[in-house]
Amino acid sequence: MKFGGTSVGDVAAFERVFHIVSTQIERRPIVVVSAMTKVTDALLAAFETAKNGDFAEAFASLETHFERHVEVSKHFIPEGSPNLFNAELEFARGELSDLLMRVTRRSLPLSMLKDAIVSYGEQLSSRLLAEVLKAKGVNARQIDSRRLIVTDDEFGAAQPLIDETNELVKLELGSIVAAGEVPIMGGFIAANRAGETTTLGRGGSDYSAAIVAAALGADELQIWTDVTGVMTCDPRICSSARTIPVLSYEEAAELAYFGAKVLHPKTIKPAVDNSIPVRVCNTFEPEEIGTMIVADSAETPNKIKSIAHKKNITILRISSARMLGSYGFMSAVFQVFERFRTVIDVISTSEVSIALTLDNTGELDKIVTELERLGDVEVDPGYAVICVVGEGLRASTGLASQVFSSIRDINVALISHGASSVNLTFVIKEDEAADVIKKLHQEFF
Repeated sequence: MKFGGTSVGDVAAFERVFHIVSTQIERRPIVVVSAMTKVTDALLAAFETAKNGDFAEAFASLETHFERHVEVSKHFIPEGSPNLFNAELEFARGELSDLLMRVTRRSLPLSMLKDAIVSYGEQLSSRLLAEVLKAKGVNARQIDSRRLIVTDDEFGAAQPLIDETNELVKLELGSIVAAGEVPIMGGFIAANRAGETTTLGRGGSDYSAAIVAAALGADELQIWTDVTGVMTCDPRICSSARTIPVLSYEEAAELAYFGAKVLHPKTIKPAVDNSIPVRVCNTFEPEEIGTMIVADSAETPNKIKSIAHKKNITILRISSARMLGSYGFMSAVFQVFERFRTVIDVISTSEVSIALTLDNTGELDKIVTELERLGDVEVDPGYAVICVVGEGLRASTGLASQVFSSIRDINVALISHGASSVNLTFVIKEDEAADVIKKLHQEFF
């Protein structure tokens, strides 16, 4: 069971987590928890402040967040009874003070110090949750994830060394679970072979949970967040959006890439590879079923499961007669994007031109300068990508016509279809996105 930051944001949130965990004790849960909301951001900001030479301000900026932890611990742990969390917090304060001072003095590599500092969000939330659950009668025990998940030395986005990790997880957690205890781990944090703290990058807590689930052959991985599963479209745009009961891994991957904020597909891959179903649940509405993500899901009668979108998209069009019948042209174009580490979302080609979309325009001027050596380049900002997702889209007769006739009064700038069997993607003007999503939702749901 993985709980995100909003699921452990305050006293009421911890109460909800206790309720959810305690009702599933007989299923022998292992709990992976993110840092409290806003704590990771605060730790990153403190690191930056210390890097700029202001140690005192960096350390002082964390005080309100320490207080939030204390408030939760005071609420659940009766006065006079042993409170291991307070000792842990004092220890963390001392260590953070030392680490921030080292940042100011540049006495160790900054990437290493940054991971060590940001890891305290999860270290504190997991210790606090373990103490809260104990105080409420659950046989919980905090386990330091850095003793279980072994990674390479790529600070900030470390890759787990799966075989070593699997061995440690089985060794350490297997006996604890068998003894009827509930292990509580911090997500996102790990350590390299030398024992130095590393972090798993974006979506890291989901990743930690999936790695542990895969290592132990869990019967289910539950991702507890602040929405009820994956929705048919963004509920802020269309109030009639509803939860999708089952998604395939491929569908979930397409949706996540195009902006469905719930899951990052890479993070749940270890679970899916081991045929462990992943369920996305809502901490605020625990009795709702949520979305189940499995290796293969059935087609729905209307073929479409969800409509995702991404805004702030720029279209680049490169045209050149040299492209006609030549085989190195595409490669030359892609090399430019590789050099500037810029991801292409959607691509469409003709005999003499390529159109592609970007959502990261940080290096756009340099990219355009390079591409102009290959042909004429046209830059067109202000678009949105709409992505219609569902099993069997490629093989469905008449579906594309149904999609486009329901938005027949909208100009479509670019279409990509057939690359994936589960997605039809097209690009329209950004200010028409909400209208298009509503029309499509009306048509298919």
